[in-house]
Amino acid sequence: MGNRIILALCFLCFACQLSWSQEDTEKKDVKEKTKEASVLKVVDTVNANAEKVVIDPLSPSKAAFYSAILPGLGQAYNKKYWKIPLVYAALGTGIYFYVDNNNKYNRYRRAYKRRLAGFTDDEFQNVVADDNALIDAQEFYQRNRDLSLLLTVIAYVLNIVDANVDAHLLQFNVSDDLSLRPHIDQNEIDFNRNLGVTLNFKF
Repeated sequence: MGNRIILALCFLCFACQLSWSQEDTEKKDVKEKTKEASVLKVVDTVNANAEKVVIDPLSPSKAAFYSAILPGLGQAYNKKYWKIPLVYAALGTGIYFYVDNNNKYNRYRRAYKRRLAGFTDDEFQNVVADDNALIDAQEFYQRNRDLSLLLTVIAYVLNIVDANVDAHLLQFNVSDDLSLRPHIDQNEIDFNRNLGVTLNFKF
């Protein structure tokens, strides 16, 4: 009796394992088919030796998404590694000036509040005698702080746009068939040289 129960449990476990492995295989097949469907292969029918160009229509979206999550990651996805320091330099400069201007704004604001409360021990006591000068300094650093924030946001957006456009241009067709070749055509009857422009399209 005990052997039958153990045998039945072993058979049940084996059947479950087979069904799970079959589901995993089906899921892998669906993923591979989906991946193949999203990638276009462009083949040159004229030149058999031409290398196949693979175009992924989702590549620009991926690059933009990566740059939105982590600035510079889209540039790394496009293999334009030299742009990553530029992205971080722009963002770092904007953040640095934002923090610096915000700290100075808060210093002048604290000093002005202490003077309004009647204290005479602020850090600008012997430097700035007029309270209006403290107000002007607050406005100046507040404007600079807001401008620094705006420039940082613009740098972040440009990082995303650059990754997207770069991914588009990487898939752009730059084959020799699209190049312009000057050609002088000589008339074989009267040997006159005719100058003109011709456009040749190869399909």
